[in-house]
Amino acid sequence: MDPDLFLRWLHVIGACVLLGTGAGIAFFMLMAHRTADARIIAHTAGIVVLADMIFTATAVVLQPVTGALLAWRLGWSLTEDWIVASVLLYILTGLFWLPVVWIQIRLRDYARLANHDGTALPVAYFRLFRLWFACGIPAFVAVLTIVWLMLARPDLALF
Repeated sequence: MDPDLFLRWLHVIGACVLLGTGAGIAFFMLMAHRTADARIIAHTAGIVVLADMIFTATAVVLQPVTGALLAWRLGWSLTEDWIVASVLLYILTGLFWLPVVWIQIRLRDYARLANHDGTALPVAYFRLFRLWFACGIPAFVAVLTIVWLMLARPDLALF
């Protein structure tokens, strides 16, 4: 396989993993939350945390590597506006994703404890869930925008 094509393929697969895992995690967490059943939430959140660690974390590490290699191989400057905008949005996404991972772990732990003790989910769970949801929206929009920037490669004239 052509090395440039292989790099593009890896980069696109990474983008799909980030977008797909993000959408899937959001959907399953929201559906579990809507049940208000600590057992279901604990189980779902446990799978979500695992998926984030395996799939999202791997893609998060590989995306900048494949992106930089691709730009270098294709002769694109890393200072092209669409690349700079993509990197800035990527950093923004990371700033939202890191707390989201911590929040997911806490949500899982709250649900596990409530399930174990046979109690209702604590108020702190609901506060954290709202924060988790609020952080997910700009992160998801940023990833969608990055994918658009990769496809369109517009001349943005940022500087």
